[in-house]
Amino acid sequence: MSQFTKKEMSGYTKISDFETTARAIGKELSISPRHAVEVCREIKGMHLDKAVEFLEDVIELKRAVPFKRHVGGLPHKRGKGMATGRYPQKAARAIKDVLEQARNNAEFKEITGSLRIVHAAAHRGRPWHSWFQRAHGNSTPKTRETVNVEIIVEEFEE
Repeated sequence: MSQFTKKEMSGYTKISDFETTARAIGKELSISPRHAVEVCREIKGMHLDKAVEFLEDVIELKRAVPFKRHVGGLPHKRGKGMATGRYPQKAARAIKDVLEQARNNAEFKEITGSLRIVHAAAHRGRPWHSWFQRAHGNSTPKTRETVNVEIIVEEFEE
């Protein structure tokens, strides 16, 4: 840990080699934390190009994201090895943008070759508090959830 400075690690939950990896983080994305966790779990360990292709298929409703943790009342989906699943389009769009940022950061750092996602995590962000106006001068609180998504990719030989 002594070879990494505090500035290089700020905002990430995993320590990575600064020279061989590229990172990207999306802060306070207005998506569902549950959907973000399931999408990040599914793309972790994938090749970057395959992960982007998978997320495009989710956005177009061609492939479902298998849900392993948040499965209360979810129906089964068609497909080999698929149990419960959903099509979290909004989360897929946001995470796809973070993946593109990681790819751009890798190109800037001149990391060439195939990239693999070694770390994909979603954590709850800061909530937005507001109010629903109701009849007779009353109001009801509402809270919008946000998510922080972090992606770390590294070069590997096939």
